[in-house]
Amino acid sequence: MRALLSPESSSLYFTSINIVSRDPNPCRSRTSLYFLKRDGGCRLIRRKPRSTAVKAVLDSATIEELGLKESDMRNPAISSTYRRSMLPKPNQTVLEAQARICTGPTQTRPLSEEQAFKVLDTILRSVRGELKDEEQVSKAQIGAFFAGMTIRANSFPEETQWSEGERRAMNLFWPLLLRALPPDVIFIADPEGSIMGLGNSVGPQFIGNGTTEMRLVGALREILAGGHLGYEEVQGVLKDVLPLKFEDGKSTGVSESLLSAFLIGQRMNRETDRELKAYCLAFDDELGPAPVADVSSLTHYGEPYDGNTRFFRSTLFVAAVRSCYGESSLLHGVEWMPPKGGVTEEQMLNFMGANTNLSLHQAKELIEDEEVGFAYISQREARPSLYSLIGLREHIKKRPPLATTEKVQQFIRAKGKESIVAGFYHEGYEEPLLMLMKRRGVHSGLVVKGEEGALSMTTRLRSASTSKGFPVNYCSGFRSVGTETACKEDGVSHQSFRLEVNAMDYGFEPTDTPRTDRSVSKNIELGLASLHGQKGPAYDRIVLNAGIVDHLLGCDGAEDVTIALDRAREAIDSGKALKKLLNYIKVSHKLK
Repeated sequence: MRALLSPESSSLYFTSINIVSRDPNPCRSRTSLYFLKRDGGCRLIRRKPRSTAVKAVLDSATIEELGLKESDMRNPAISSTYRRSMLPKPNQTVLEAQARICTGPTQTRPLSEEQAFKVLDTILRSVRGELKDEEQVSKAQIGAFFAGMTIRANSFPEETQWSEGERRAMNLFWPLLLRALPPDVIFIADPEGSIMGLGNSVGPQFIGNGTTEMRLVGALREILAGGHLGYEEVQGVLKDVLPLKFEDGKSTGVSESLLSAFLIGQRMNRETDRELKAYCLAFDDELGPAPVADVSSLTHYGEPYDGNTRFFRSTLFVAAVRSCYGESSLLHGVEWMPPKGGVTEEQMLNFMGANTNLSLHQAKELIEDEEVGFAYISQREARPSLYSLIGLREHIKKRPPLATTEKVQQFIRAKGKESIVAGFYHEGYEEPLLMLMKRRGVHSGLVVKGEEGALSMTTRLRSASTSKGFPVNYCSGFRSVGTETACKEDGVSHQSFRLEVNAMDYGFEPTDTPRTDRSVSKNIELGLASLHGQKGPAYDRIVLNAGIVDHLLGCDGAEDVTIALDRAREAIDSGKALKKLLNYIKVSHKLK
């Protein structure tokens, strides 16, 4: 670690991008994104965005008359438009309240009396059937809201318990809600019949419908009191209730109110290590044993699944760079995920015409292919049970425990060394993430506080007004070693480290991070220009994140951080990294 702690033209060309190609064959798409070589292969050209052209000639009345859907008019270059249109939207009034109260013991912000009155009135009118369509408050929202209120009343510090305004509003509305709410929600709101002071007997007597709900209700009684569950108990609940099955947008299995209360309740109580392990490992065997790739090194990248909304997301391009010198990578995620609904790797690959419906065995082939060397796998293909929760997760508003544990997955194994890299934002989750990585048995692990809690370390100057907690570019991790000074965990020796990476120590000029502001096309434009060798902030970030990660993970040939950075530059400047990405797009459609 001493090197980092004490620092001492291509035939392909790039033009701007305006709109996306979702066509499986990027060279035959009718939109603007193409990859063509000068010799008749693929390149990029520009064409007028379809959505802009349509809106220029049709007014809203004509659009309605023609029966065009919003999805037909969307600009798929913007991350928010990747949200599936069939998902029912949450009620915004209650969602804003959930953002305030369905969070941790110190982060919760109690509602004022006016806010509480408005929320409870909205819930009451919704359960009475007075609100329609998007104004309706979903069962998941109601479950999450009352779970938040109950946990705050039972176990939170005084300053984040109910405000006087919340209590006055609840005293006014509870007699009315008690007559309108279903039994499962009454149980969540007052499980022991003691919070509201009206002698409620529904909560104490509620057991649920069927064996699945009975197990869930038993677990919730502990959670709503501020308590924690065992490893087997969490896994049992998850395997009982997932995957969620829907008809006409409604769950046909377990109560959505109970499940949302379970998920948000565990996050509010701050999960224990055994609870996080249960979430992390629960569905490892869902599709059988993980395929094993015949490669000497494989890095699993755990970006936050809900994407980036502000800044350049570099990991896809970093993976292409690292594959040039034998460091294989597996990226994983989803097309769109709440609460941020930002730019994801799946959106970018879709935009560029790659196949994002790969099976685990197809992704293994891409990793093993010397002309590619990396792969992306969608949670949709790898963990269908967890993927079924996306709609529910939007309605609970805050991130559930899965937002942490889904970053530490091994969908494919390797014959050689394995590493996991994951991003984090909130202080306190870096050690649990490293614990999960060690539980996975990987040779090295790294957590990075990149921009937006993602993996991208930055070259910008650290702000003098940095908020509390770890700064951006903070890294913590471990490497498996054979030294006597290393600590042992699970029978394996690990060398641990933690540091803040200062890019200027390695010759990088300080630059502001390129903004993308939810634009998939802008993110790709920056990445592809960099892989073509265009120097600038995006180029520097790709080099920095490839070289520093290689060094920290203990990759072969990266013992000296300067050499690690130089070989990342060479991979870009030689055109090899761009060729790897183009190969990925082409080969991903040929796999069977």
